[in-house]
Amino acid sequence: MLGKRLFHALACALLVLLVSAPAARVEAQQDLRATLFVDADRARETARAANAELLAPDAFARGNQSYTTAEGDLERGRNMERIRANLAAASTAFKEAAQAAEIANVTLASLIKTRDDANKANAATFAAQPWTEAGAGFTAAARRLESGDIRGARSRADEAEKLFRDAELTAIKAQYLSQTRALLAEAEQMRVPRLAPTTFAKAQSLLAQAEMELSNNRYDTDLPRSLAQQANYEARHAISLAKVIGAMRDQNRSLEDVILSYEEPLVQIGAAADKVTQLDNGIEPVTKDLVLYIESLRERAAQSDLDLTDSRMRIADLEEEIRGLDERLGGVSQERVALVQKLEAEARLREQFATIETSFQRDEARVSREGNRVVVRLVGITFPSGQADINPKFRPLLEKLRAAVDVFPRSQIVIEGHTDAYGSDEANLALSRKRAEAIGAYLTSTLGVPAFRISAVGYGETQPIANNDTAQGRERNRRIDVIIEPQLESQ
Repeated sequence: MLGKRLFHALACALLVLLVSAPAARVEAQQDLRATLFVDADRARETARAANAELLAPDAFARGNQSYTTAEGDLERGRNMERIRANLAAASTAFKEAAQAAEIANVTLASLIKTRDDANKANAATFAAQPWTEAGAGFTAAARRLESGDIRGARSRADEAEKLFRDAELTAIKAQYLSQTRALLAEAEQMRVPRLAPTTFAKAQSLLAQAEMELSNNRYDTDLPRSLAQQANYEARHAISLAKVIGAMRDQNRSLEDVILSYEEPLVQIGAAADKVTQLDNGIEPVTKDLVLYIESLRERAAQSDLDLTDSRMRIADLEEEIRGLDERLGGVSQERVALVQKLEAEARLREQFATIETSFQRDEARVSREGNRVVVRLVGITFPSGQADINPKFRPLLEKLRAAVDVFPRSQIVIEGHTDAYGSDEANLALSRKRAEAIGAYLTSTLGVPAFRISAVGYGETQPIANNDTAQGRERNRRIDVIIEPQLESQ
């Protein structure tokens, strides 16, 4: 019996050794790998972050080759010096790739943007052949640049740009136009042109405009894309209307029945807003009232979120100060006085903000607070299309703005110009800057605000606050924001 037990114990011990030894070897090998590969791993990640696989393909490929060879040698237990040499070569190549990628980001900036535009249009899926050809040209340009052939790189880049534009154009047409054509064909079979002729014609017109814009201005796809999406919507809208109209005709419903059925949702929305909906003067007054109510709720919610975040940060800061005071016995009285003064300054800031907020009508400006900064969005000022001239009729509003910035006499004022997404990026950027500068010049030359307090910047279409696919959204995105930055320490 003892012999059997001893044999069983020895067998178990041997099994544990057989199982654990490979695991121990794997763990040891992993530890060794982490130590040996640390520099190469860091260099590779830096190169990848610089997009070197795309922008410096040769150097990155050399680094990858040396890195893979080192991995294989380590797995096979080969000479350690050989492994270290390959890793050193990999690190050097990855660093060269990262540096080359930085140069390419500047030299090939236009090509990179064109490729990004085509990629956003899903050109790889909807325009596979031109996308592949353009990609080959991109790689050729990057390789020429890596080798120091700047002229050759730019020549290849120009060719690749054209191919990417072709790919983007083909993809947009395939995605947005083909589907709309199919919808319109379906609508014709459903007798939609007879039942909903206005909406059907609108879809056809928008489709034609989109096709024309894509053909005439291939370097700005924002407008044709939006037109194509609208055409797609109107085609579906026409089909939906035709179904409703057909059903009403089948049911012999009167025009009054139709109008009452479409008023009912407006009554329900009014009830949800706790408003009595009276339609004896038509739907326009009710619609306007509900729109203003919803806009007010949205703005109050946004401001409440900002205030809540701001309050939490301030409370945390003040609690930290109080804890610090409680931990110290010396000088407590003086520091508490400083804390009280800080709280009083905060209260004064809130009062000043309220003064500015109440000085504008809703159709003139919307005022919000971001931390200690006050943002005055001049919704009441508009510009002629493509221009930066200020109409004299806006002087009363700009005089209110002058009074608002003087609520903080030593504040700095940043005037931000913004546009919608229609038009080229460069033109929108320039236009937004000119409009911001025009407001700043008016405040300085006409209303006497010291020039050193004012700076102007244009952001073009890069910071939208609404959907550029709707007319209302584009109108909101075309704006002038005036940022008042109080100098609290000197107030």
